[in-house]
Amino acid sequence: MQLTIKEIRRPIDAELRLFEKHFIDAMKSKVPLLDKIMYYIVKHKGKQMRPMFVFFSALLSGEITERTHRGAALIELLHTATLVHDDVVDDSNMRRGFFSVNALWKNKVAVLVGDFLLSKGLLLSVKNKDFDLLELVSEAVEDMSEGELLQMEKARKMDITEEVYYEIIKRKTASLITSACGVGFASNNNSKEQLEQIKLFGEKIGIAFQIRDDLFDYGSHKPGKPVGIDIKEKKMTLPLIYVLQMASSKDKAWMINIVKRHNENKEKVNELVQYVQQNGGLDYATQKMNEYQQEALNILKAFPESEGRTGLEQLIAFTTQRKK
Repeated sequence: MQLTIKEIRRPIDAELRLFEKHFIDAMKSKVPLLDKIMYYIVKHKGKQMRPMFVFFSALLSGEITERTHRGAALIELLHTATLVHDDVVDDSNMRRGFFSVNALWKNKVAVLVGDFLLSKGLLLSVKNKDFDLLELVSEAVEDMSEGELLQMEKARKMDITEEVYYEIIKRKTASLITSACGVGFASNNNSKEQLEQIKLFGEKIGIAFQIRDDLFDYGSHKPGKPVGIDIKEKKMTLPLIYVLQMASSKDKAWMINIVKRHNENKEKVNELVQYVQQNGGLDYATQKMNEYQQEALNILKAFPESEGRTGLEQLIAFTTQRKK
């Protein structure tokens, strides 16, 4: 039976409550509009999985310190900034079932809010001289920007191979989990070799996380978004990429035509979803997700048993088995 997030986070509940205070303090502003928006963002926060990765990674080899808390706040400030900016880029009006910042306050305000959050993260690190943690997070910002642009470039040509797909999601999604694990570990340990291992762990589980998300778009379990939304947005994800590689020239042309020219047609999108389901796209993506999950587990085995290792193992299971 899969553990819930509430059960997984129990050993670090007190730390997460303290983190929330750090995070809220880090978001404070002297501008009433900003404070109003920050309150709205905090009120509709997600599962806080990235701070959990920070804290459990810190517990792999030491204690959770004040520096760990600053690292977790830095990661969450960055994550929140990227979500606000992503909604502008994607022209999305909803986030976690609620109106997005750009839907309520328009794009100009949303872009500035994202910038404000990024600057708060930078200042938090610089003022406390956490330059090593800032370097880890800055690498993630670079990767996420490059990944988004690479996806846009490839989407126009519809020529995303499986190799390119992994490169995109490694940068777009996995980089932030990579940095969360790295920041947590580096907050109380200066082993460069072990840091590289825990970063690789974050990369593996981040890729598995994104594949799980891709599967939702093809009706795997109960998705947190409508089926076919990735196709509507012309996003080439692993189930579709695999089936395209295996399809005949005729079927391949038919699939690409739907994605390019009929992605707003619900009936045709559903036909494509069913084709992907019936031709092994979901099975293949699930297999690859499980491979990355196992690789992440194998990396953890090199670390001694601890509360941190157990927590990360449970997060791995949750990441690949979640229903939304």
